[in-house]
Amino acid sequence: MGRRVTSDLHLPSGEVSRDHAEIVAVGAGYELRDRGSRYGTFVNGDEVTERQLAHGDRIKLGRSGGAEMVFQLADGVTDDGGTVAIGQMHQVAVLLEGLRALSSGKVLDEVLALVIDSAIAVAGAERGFIMLSETDAQGLEFKLGRSRDRKSLPGSRFETSKKIPEEVYRTGQSRMEADLLDGDLANQHMGTVALGIRNVLCVPLRLVRYVESAESTTEDRRIGVLYLDSREKGTLLDDGTRQTLDALAAEAAVAIDNAQLYRDALEKARLDQEMATAAQIQQALLPTRNRAGAFFDAAAEMLACRSIGGDFFEYVDLPDGSFGFALGDVSGKGPPAALLGALLQGSLAAQSITAAGPAKTLSGVNSALVHRGIEARFVTLFYAVLSATGELSYCNAGHNPPFLVGRNGIQRLETGGMPLGLFDPTPLDQGTVTMEPGDFVVTFSDGVSEAMNAEGEEFEDERIQSSIDGSAHDAQTQLEHLFSSVKTFTAGAAQNDDVTVLVVSYRGITT
Repeated sequence: MGRRVTSDLHLPSGEVSRDHAEIVAVGAGYELRDRGSRYGTFVNGDEVTERQLAHGDRIKLGRSGGAEMVFQLADGVTDDGGTVAIGQMHQVAVLLEGLRALSSGKVLDEVLALVIDSAIAVAGAERGFIMLSETDAQGLEFKLGRSRDRKSLPGSRFETSKKIPEEVYRTGQSRMEADLLDGDLANQHMGTVALGIRNVLCVPLRLVRYVESAESTTEDRRIGVLYLDSREKGTLLDDGTRQTLDALAAEAAVAIDNAQLYRDALEKARLDQEMATAAQIQQALLPTRNRAGAFFDAAAEMLACRSIGGDFFEYVDLPDGSFGFALGDVSGKGPPAALLGALLQGSLAAQSITAAGPAKTLSGVNSALVHRGIEARFVTLFYAVLSATGELSYCNAGHNPPFLVGRNGIQRLETGGMPLGLFDPTPLDQGTVTMEPGDFVVTFSDGVSEAMNAEGEEFEDERIQSSIDGSAHDAQTQLEHLFSSVKTFTAGAAQNDDVTVLVVSYRGITT
């Protein structure tokens, strides 16, 4: 007898060892021998290593009843005790059939139905219910109700005792009520009594996961209750029935937890797939990383902290031949920030075509964002327009000031105003500078300046400036150089924000 599939009596229980015990013929009788089991072998409540068996002996494998059975000889006396023992053997047979079915169950609803059907068959009850605890809710929640004819009961709430399941879940002790009409119980269970229900048996669903080594911690927690009731007593309130149901409940708790884990794994896989699709869509919404025009070249890259991020960049080809470029950082991370970023990309493209200059463009974007009433969401945004003559007009709405690198040194592009999405109207100023051939603008999100190394130090603006290669004038080289510097600095540390860089280099007018 053991957990091995090849055992003569296969018992798939956590307290039953792979090769737990054996019953062997010795002379004219039979002897039970423990085979070095982890949780012990018991006869009539006594732990044994060897024991001569007598007709009617109760055998238990495991301290908490991993499996229980009654030993019977073919020529045993069949008196009232024998009749009871035969009934209990039937219960064990039903229990084992239920346990075998549970071991293959993966879908939670199917596992719950198997548990209730097996419990009803063992106890001879009329109805069965499973109530499970929820990590994000107080108390117990009805999951499934079944009738004796193996049909699910309609509805999500049922007339059952409320206090009994809550008490059993709280204390972890089974409870049997022989007659709800006794004493003051009728007043506490009026709805149940009105249906003619008199007898109730409720057992806790305790999840116990045993460990292989003494250093590990055994998991032991309650996950819900199994509740049975009936109009007639039948075998519902027998001690043997309760013990059998306790064994079933122990294995049911493991099966239910496994089914929940399986469901959660499927849900996580589905969400991961959806997030991967969302990331592909977000990348598709961003413009081509590299862009080259008659008088400029541009390069940009975004590395999201999560699957999708709140940073974005955009290129705009204006009707007069000028080139617009923007880099924004939406407050927050993940899907909400990414959705708002996509909205702002579209709004920026629409406003830039009709507005006169970067400040007016961002003013229109701000109004559109404020009027949508999205609470606790704002965006920092830098938008600039570069003309063929080298004139760069820009507006910085609360964003990290970009570096303008030229022959005369480095300057910061700070003119603008507050982040967008907070107030309407928001005063925004516009700055203008003139770029010479070979000059370039390095725009970045705070995920660059605030990138941390393993010691908790931030990359900061000084390191960004130091990483700028004064001898390289093309945008792609500058982009790669800055990303390489950030990667080297943060080696061994987790990325804690979206990292986005956009570089635009002015080449001048060629003839």
